[in-house]
Amino acid sequence: MKVLPASGLAVLLVTALKLSTAAPSLFAATPRTWRNNYHLAQAYLDKYYTKKGGLHVGEMAAGRGGNAMAKKIKEMQAFFGLQVTGKLDQNTMNVIKRPRCGVPDVANYRLFPGEPKWKKNILTYRVSKYTTSMSPAEVDKAVEMALQAWSSAIPLSFVRIHSGEADIMISFETGDHGDSYPFDGPRGTLAHAFAPGEGLGGDTHFDNAEKWTMGMNGFNLFTVAAHEFGHALGLAHSTDPSALMYPTYKYQNPYKFRLPQDDVRGIQALYGPRKPYLGKPSIPHIPPHKPASNDPCDSSSSFDAVTMLGKELLLFKDRIFWRRQVHVPAGIRPSTITSSFPQLMSHVDAAYEVAERGAAYFFKGPHYWITRGFQMQGPARTIYDFGFPRHVQRIDAAVYLNEPQKTLFFVGDEYYSYDERKRKMEKDYPKSTEEEFSGVNGQIDAAVELNGYIYFFSGPKTFKYDTEKEDVVSVLKSSSWIGC
Repeated sequence: MKVLPASGLAVLLVTALKLSTAAPSLFAATPRTWRNNYHLAQAYLDKYYTKKGGLHVGEMAAGRGGNAMAKKIKEMQAFFGLQVTGKLDQNTMNVIKRPRCGVPDVANYRLFPGEPKWKKNILTYRVSKYTTSMSPAEVDKAVEMALQAWSSAIPLSFVRIHSGEADIMISFETGDHGDSYPFDGPRGTLAHAFAPGEGLGGDTHFDNAEKWTMGMNGFNLFTVAAHEFGHALGLAHSTDPSALMYPTYKYQNPYKFRLPQDDVRGIQALYGPRKPYLGKPSIPHIPPHKPASNDPCDSSSSFDAVTMLGKELLLFKDRIFWRRQVHVPAGIRPSTITSSFPQLMSHVDAAYEVAERGAAYFFKGPHYWITRGFQMQGPARTIYDFGFPRHVQRIDAAVYLNEPQKTLFFVGDEYYSYDERKRKMEKDYPKSTEEEFSGVNGQIDAAVELNGYIYFFSGPKTFKYDTEKEDVVSVLKSSSWIGC
């Protein structure tokens, strides 16, 4: 039996031959036909039933197919439930010419030897090269749906990034593309994926020479991607013909697809079943405190994040946030974050709103979420979308400046400037916060722009900064914002 180690590659292939509906009987074949079939089977068995030192390749392929080959023929016949003769009879040749897999598994779902799996709950992915036969938007949709097929069953979340190195790098390649597994042109090898691990681990490559589609006129990208992502998460092939991880290519309708039970059992054997509210699955879910359990008027109190949202000002602290009309402090209302933003679970590191866009951005660790009002718009994304260097793991504060249409991000004692019109981080940043904002002292916990002033929250103090005078004009108690 061929197996895949932790660093193994799983490959999806399909027959390069077109079967005639009137294929000649092997025993009635001409010498030339017999010779062609023999060489076909020989190449097939050598490629897909021969162990290759250290790295064993599993693939979905169709055939190429001797007396010297009798043992391999018997192995193949036993795997496919054929009569075990060790001879190239008609039924054996028919199988060789069908789309099939070269990993003769002996169980239903299978895990790679050593059971490699991802040790974190949020995985990033990036499409670094697109195909020429589909639009980028169609590729993005097929990839997203293929990943969702797996995340619906397990506590993993997939976050798309647009630059840098992702856990799962996805690309459409041609021929020899540098990973020692060259593609072979139309048909033949369709795609391959590496099992979880460092470096190439999780990476998934598709042959750009194929005609990719979201339908049935060509190779359905969702079908192939969903199968390959199973490998990228740690599954080998299954012998259950109804399974997604069965080695044979079979079209799956992207919009009606439900992960078959064999695949569910396999992937949950690695990661367990999915649980609700897994924005940051590594942190156990703790029931939110009631607002009355905190002392909001503690003199040492500060806020984790402050932002406008529509006509309200939101002030976040731990698992609670306060909603208030800017000029009506009597109308302050506390709520739990989980009641309004369940994906965020508990605290928020930073937040800001771009009112003219109707969108607000909430940051937590290396991830952010977009909302329209209180409605989340899709899954978590990573802060590296903005162009932050990799050493930045979280944002301390963020404030959108309306007139220049720029967002300032505060990290430690420095800040970055992001041009919202160009959707690009500005050059020559980061800069020193203390040097650029005279009179603002200490760690910036939160910031918001109101009526032309920037309010910087730092511990129990809030600095009211005049952008025209470029200086602090007053200092307030942070707790005063919630009526203390």
